[in-house]
Amino acid sequence: MSATSARFDVVVAGAGPGGIAAAVVAAEAGKRVCLLDANAAPGGQIWRGLRAETARRYPHGAVFAAWMARLERSGCVVWSGSQVVDLAAPGRLRVESESESRDVEFERLILAAGARERVLPFPGWTLPGVMGAGGAQALVKSGLDPRGKRVVVAGSGPLLLAVAAGLTRAGASVQGIFEQTPLSRLAGLGLRMMLTQPGKLAEGARYRLQTLRTAYHFSSWVKQVEGRGRVERVWITSGGKDRALDCDWLACGFHLVPNLELPRLFGCKIVEGYVAVDALQQSSVPGVACVGELTGIGGLEKALVEGQIAGLSAAGCESMALALALQRRRQQKFALHLDRAFALRAELRGLPMERTIVCRCEDVTHSALSACASWREAKLHTRCGMGACQGRVCGAATEFLYGWKPADSRPPVYPVRVPTLAAETDAAAVARR
Repeated sequence: MSATSARFDVVVAGAGPGGIAAAVVAAEAGKRVCLLDANAAPGGQIWRGLRAETARRYPHGAVFAAWMARLERSGCVVWSGSQVVDLAAPGRLRVESESESRDVEFERLILAAGARERVLPFPGWTLPGVMGAGGAQALVKSGLDPRGKRVVVAGSGPLLLAVAAGLTRAGASVQGIFEQTPLSRLAGLGLRMMLTQPGKLAEGARYRLQTLRTAYHFSSWVKQVEGRGRVERVWITSGGKDRALDCDWLACGFHLVPNLELPRLFGCKIVEGYVAVDALQQSSVPGVACVGELTGIGGLEKALVEGQIAGLSAAGCESMALALALQRRRQQKFALHLDRAFALRAELRGLPMERTIVCRCEDVTHSALSACASWREAKLHTRCGMGACQGRVCGAATEFLYGWKPADSRPPVYPVRVPTLAAETDAAAVARR
């Protein structure tokens, strides 16, 4: 059986910017804090692969270095390579690493699980060489060499421009950036950013300067991909006309969706796709706060301010937390504007053909899912969402395509080792006695 191995005042699940900020301020206020994350080092997706000694060469690198220095000085306990897989009992998490599972007790819990990109199915999207835009970015940061590769970047969201800039810097030949949102909506967003988020607008301008040789198309999207064994050609719908582009990779993602598995497991209230929180980032579950992309897709600055509010609140410094209310409100408004600007157009629902695979883990096609009335029915009749990803990819796609409500999370939240399952069984047997 997995025994309780540690007890902390505050546990922070997720070591992206929001989680780091929450852990740091709580530890600096004198609380015993544990920061845990499945990745090998803190940083999350946005700071993936950065090192303190070289970080200043990269966007947001100086901010990363400053927070990492504070984290090191704070005395916070950091468990990398560890993730929460279950709520073992009230106030007790079950955490698994590569070598063991252990129970961790807490008084306050802060969830900073971040987001993942939304991918949508279209003919040919399962061919090798087709990847998410954020996935391509993560692979290059992890060492994949894109030099000499012809890459098409497509989908929706501010990530597209950052990915295209990163690929260009790394030596790829970006054939085009294709954004499904119309120019009019992005122009409106740009005007709001000029007035309220000039720093973000300047950041976007820098990315565009790095990709000036690459055409940026609006109201454009991938229609299908062709290739013998791997991607060779991408068909793009742009301005009502279809055209083909030869390429080696397609990086395609449609903005981001929050990782709601843990909030759903704990029973947090979800409203319009995000966790509902109060002014101190507290969810509907007492003692459980949520920060960052869980409460709205808003980027680095939103995650940092919400993390600080949650960490200060967990440490009992509520007046200091509330002093950040204006910054929080400004970042939350920006997140709302992002959602509206990059809302998916209805034409994208018409991309899958009858034989297009929607659930890649279980090879479930669009025609099979179209005959189902709900996510539950689809799981029962087709095994959609029951493969290795447990619906993390196809779940967001089916919600958009068919309007299905996502299912609640069931433990274990992530695939676990057999000894961890055995510990769950032993714990349940002890509880029944």
